[in-house]
Formats: sequence, structure tokens, C-alpha cells
Amino acid sequence: MVTKKEVMSRPVGTIKVGKKSISALLEEMEQTGFQGKKLGEVASIWSSMAREKDLTVFLGITGSLSTTGQWKIIRWLIEKRYIDVLVSTGANISEDILEALGYHYYQGTWLADDEELLRMKIDRFYDVYADEMQYRKLENTIYKFAATLDDRKTYSTREFLYLFGEFLSKKGIDSIVAAAYERKVPIYSPGLIDSGYGVALSLLKRQKGKLVRLDQTQDMEELAQIADKAKKTGVVYLGGGVPKDTIQLSTIIKSLAKGGNEETPHEYAIQITADSPQWGGLSGCTLEEAVSWGKIAPRAKKATLYADITLALPLVAHALDERVERRAAPPDLGWVFRS
Repeated sequence: MVTKKEVMSRPVGTIKVGKKSISALLEEMEQTGFQGKKLGEVASIWSSMAREKDLTVFLGITGSLSTTGQWKIIRWLIEKRYIDVLVSTGANISEDILEALGYHYYQGTWLADDEELLRMKIDRFYDVYADEMQYRKLENTIYKFAATLDDRKTYSTREFLYLFGEFLSKKGIDSIVAAAYERKVPIYSPGLIDSGYGVALSLLKRQKGKLVRLDQTQDMEELAQIADKAKKTGVVYLGGGVPKDTIQLSTIIKSLAKGGNEETPHEYAIQITADSPQWGGLSGCTLEEAVSWGKIAPRAKKATLYADITLALPLVAHALDERVERRAAPPDLGWVFRS
């Protein structure tokens, strides 16, 4: 039986105001409570993941992060190889291209007159604005690339995005997809067409009669192969939705391929989400719930932070930069691009 002394063995820390690094502040917050404690834990676990050898790190991202000034953090994570595989919505790996082309998103207000914005051809993302004509130019960039593809072939989204990254890199369009191409980090997008990609590919079919075919079964198979070849896996979820479960399912496929008698869960797991668990949705569900599926190891180093990603991600990324000089031996996934 656990004793009272054991239960009451960790005093809550008190934060003192003074000049300190972001990393030091988050270290102090880790000794407090509520979501401040979880923010500190997320930074600590991600730092441990970066130092762990033989670990393959998957990142899943949802929402509209690229329009809110976050996309260069994702690009930085790729360039520094703090992540090895990216699974993303189509929006986050297309909307960064608008700024990479030299345009901007603009600060606005959620109290705007949306009928007036429509008249001015301004698109609204809560309190962020985009010029619709500039947005069409990012879609046209995708259109021009897709027009170069062989419509007799079927592409996985990873193949499609790798070739698009090459296209962007050669044009000096310094985006998430271009960085992934340059660092050989595979990107998968199970909801690719729910974005500017879908608009561009549909227009290509209507206007040029050219149909680009995407094979998402191949995506899932490759993700399972990456998980299978990895000695250990860790996951970072920014939001939830389809990218999160796609990564989670890679462990299930790996297990079933081994006969289904051996669980192969992720050994590190952190997620930042604003969704609540009690509604039963995947975006808010706890990492502990995933243990019941065999997706997360029961004794995994894990933490869920319930917070706005735009509040937490910049702080965690800066702490990671301060704590870890370089990633410890990121895995070579070059075989993915040769398959």
C-alpha cells in the first residue's frame, strides 16, 4: 500500500520573476500544476526525444497553423531533424506557400463584417486575413506543378509532395515541403485534397483534362514500414484529427503484420490540443486512452497539454533550441524515397 509520505513527496514549485531563459521558465513551470505543468512536461519530453538514439519521431499537424505565423517553426523542426516524418493536413503544407511566395497574411478581427470582406475579396481565418487573389496564386503554383506530372501514373501523397518539394526548392520557394525535400523527410497528407491542393487538381482536370491520381493505401503501407523498421518510435501531435490517427494506425498495422500477438506502441508521445476528451473524439482523446488500443506504450513518456497550439508551440520550440544542441543520430529514411 502506498503511504501518505510517498503520495506527498513532490512539493509544488513557486515561480520567481527574474531574468531567465524560456527553457528555465518552462523547467520551473514543470514543477507547478494544471496546464502550466503540462507545458513544462511537453518541452521536457520533446527534449528527451531529441537526445534519444534509435528513435524515429512522427509529427502530426492539423488546424490552420501556417496562417498564424507558425509554419517557419515546422520548417525549422524539419531542418534541424527534430522530426523524421510529417503527417499533415493539406492546408498547413499549402498555406505557408503564400508567404514563401513573398505575400503576407494580415492581422484582423473576428468581429469583422464578413459580407464586406467578401466584397473586398478578403478571406478570414478567425482574426487573420488573406488576400483572395494572392491565395489563388498559391493554388496556381500547385496547379503548375501538377501539370508536369505523368497522368498515367498513380502517386502516393508522399511521392507527390516530394516532387512538389523539388519543384519549389528549385524555384527558391522556401516552404515546409521544400525543406522536407532537401532534408529527405517524408511528408504524408491523408486529407490532401481538403485544401488548395484539391482546388488546383480539380481545376487541372476540368481545364486540361489531366487527372492526377493519389494512392493513400500506399501512404499507409509506407508509414507502417517506417514504424516496422524503427527500433523505437515517438509521436508529437499538434491538434488531432486524421493526421493523428494515421500515425497511430501505423503501430496497429505493424502489430497485425507480426500476427497481432505483439503490441508495438509508441514509446514517447506528446500532444497539444484545444479539444476536450469527454466528447469521444480523437482530437481530444487522452494518450492514456490510446494505450487501450496498443498505440501508446503503458509506460511511455507522455504528456497532453490542453492549450492553443499558437500559445504553446513557440515556447516549446525555443526551449528545445536552448536545451538541445543537435539531434542525436536521426534515422536515415533515404530508403523511403528509393522504394
